[in-house]
Amino acid sequence: MQHKIHSEHSDCCSHDHHENHNHNHEHHHDDNHNHDHGGEFSFKNEIYSLIVIGILYISGLIFEQQLHNTPYAIGEYLVFIPAYLLSGWTVLKTAGRNILKGRIFDETFLMTIATLGALAIHKLPEAVGVMLFYKIGELFQDVAVSRSRNSIKALLEVRPDYANLETEGTINKVSPEAVKIGDIVVIKPGEKIPLDGEIITGNSQVDTSALTGESVPQTVRIGDTVLAGSINQVGLLKIQVTKLFNESSIAKILDLVQNARSKKAETEKFITKFARYYTPIVVFISLAVAILPPLIIPGATSSEWVYRALILLVISCPCGLVISIPLGYFGGIGGAAKRGILIKGSMFLDTLTTVKTVVFDKTGTLTKGVFKVVEIVPFNGYSQQEILELAAKVEAHSNHPIAQSIRAEYGEDFDISEVSNYEEIAGQGIKANVGNKLVLAGSDRLLHQEQITHDNCDVKGTVVHLAVDNIYAGYIMIADELKADAKTAIQALKKIGVERTVMLTGDNQAIAARIAQQIGIDSYIAELLPEEKVSAMEKLISTNPKHDKVAFIGDGINDAPVIARADVGMAMGGLGSDAAIETADIVIMTDAPSKVATAIQIARKTRQIVWQNISFALAIKIAFIGLGILGVATMWEAVFADVGVALLAIFNATRVMK
Repeated sequence: MQHKIHSEHSDCCSHDHHENHNHNHEHHHDDNHNHDHGGEFSFKNEIYSLIVIGILYISGLIFEQQLHNTPYAIGEYLVFIPAYLLSGWTVLKTAGRNILKGRIFDETFLMTIATLGALAIHKLPEAVGVMLFYKIGELFQDVAVSRSRNSIKALLEVRPDYANLETEGTINKVSPEAVKIGDIVVIKPGEKIPLDGEIITGNSQVDTSALTGESVPQTVRIGDTVLAGSINQVGLLKIQVTKLFNESSIAKILDLVQNARSKKAETEKFITKFARYYTPIVVFISLAVAILPPLIIPGATSSEWVYRALILLVISCPCGLVISIPLGYFGGIGGAAKRGILIKGSMFLDTLTTVKTVVFDKTGTLTKGVFKVVEIVPFNGYSQQEILELAAKVEAHSNHPIAQSIRAEYGEDFDISEVSNYEEIAGQGIKANVGNKLVLAGSDRLLHQEQITHDNCDVKGTVVHLAVDNIYAGYIMIADELKADAKTAIQALKKIGVERTVMLTGDNQAIAARIAQQIGIDSYIAELLPEEKVSAMEKLISTNPKHDKVAFIGDGINDAPVIARADVGMAMGGLGSDAAIETADIVIMTDAPSKVATAIQIARKTRQIVWQNISFALAIKIAFIGLGILGVATMWEAVFADVGVALLAIFNATRVMK
């Protein structure tokens, strides 16, 4: 049956989408100091190694005088040199490797020069102290990184390891990559769903928390689509595979997460550049401090000024910055992942902080994309219930979504034999006998064609008119159902200072106006074709102040070009189309529009913490550099200035996770 619907361009029409994302995302790979130390971080091994170094170091400090009094102070060297090599081996190795690659000026180079210099002027405890405290700082940083990684790892662990492929009655365990579209896969209770597919046998409850952050299991039955990476909890399911593994939602999500670190924020790029210029300047200042005063100042000794120069090198080490800034962003991305928001890189966290206009697609983003009866208006003595009952019965044989929504609203079983002489009038509606009554259900045009007198020809929205025995009985209004949190999403955005909220839709003006009013959205542009959405978005961007960014949230294939055009594109990842998820900078796995405000708040908090770290680290460094040149700071203060700043910055950065 085809009800006449007022010129409605569905938000879900499929149009060509621009695959190429015009953000021009460069792939900047980390070329600064990498703290992974290769392989997986093992807390236990690090602690054992620190205990051994600690014992050697404390013994050396307690018996320093006795060890120093041995011939050629050999006892001192036998205790402190092993402690130095154990604590500083990673630093020495990295510095050596970087020098061979032509990358001389980094923090490992500063540490190596400073500590070797300290050994040369027989300041053994200080040299070991620098390396030991640096190693402790590294340990804290590794713990912080692995903690923020774990929230992202929870996503990576949803990767299915195998699929139970059914062929000619036998079941074989195969790699998910080996399964083709159309194959039948069996999923037992407790197993991961290996590929996206449609259920052909069985019903169950599926845990989608790893994909969506949604803790409530989803009930699925025959005909429903299930996603790879979900966990089948109760019944045995057989699915027919609809997508190859590398095209499944989980494969795409894994790819996004693993590549998230390659898209770096401007602040991160600035720090990498800063370290590149800052380190050589510090090295040359230290050289000047070591060489010039003994030549110029009467009575100044070389050993004293070399010691000051070495202190300066240790103080100046930019570890606090180099470590804590990427860690801050990593924490932000990890914290967002915990809440079902996937951010594809720290550069998008930065852009989110300046978003002042948020634009929403309607169908599937603010609404569920499901028709629902919203109003029943009876005429000529009929009641709402009578109209609904007659409409449900007359629509009994139709598969149209509007007919299904009316039957769902009525919700009662009835004897289908009550309906006779069923006739579908193309593009207009239905005529049938319900019991002994002749019932018409359809468009305004059908009423005119059948010459049925009625007052209102111009009801705005999607309506089904009813007439019984040629007398007008009233109309039923159908609309897309709003998502539960659509209204709170708009309120939350206004609360955090977003100045403008806009809705773009293919629906008619009346429906758009009603939804905008219901949820409190500032403005809307209706009756748009998918290609017109891009020009509407460009207009919004051009009228926006230069530094304020525009975010767009959509879900369908037709939204992909607009997502690409926005300063920050967000896609609904639970039910959204692949094209939209691929093009988006941020994917909201729960399909909840209220997560937009959460993402902006996480971004702002991350940036605030990153800038706290930058200003704090630089202020302490500058103060201690001054003290070092004046000879007030010793090597111990230098160690605090370096390791202490790094530790405090790390602790601050981990706050983003919460």
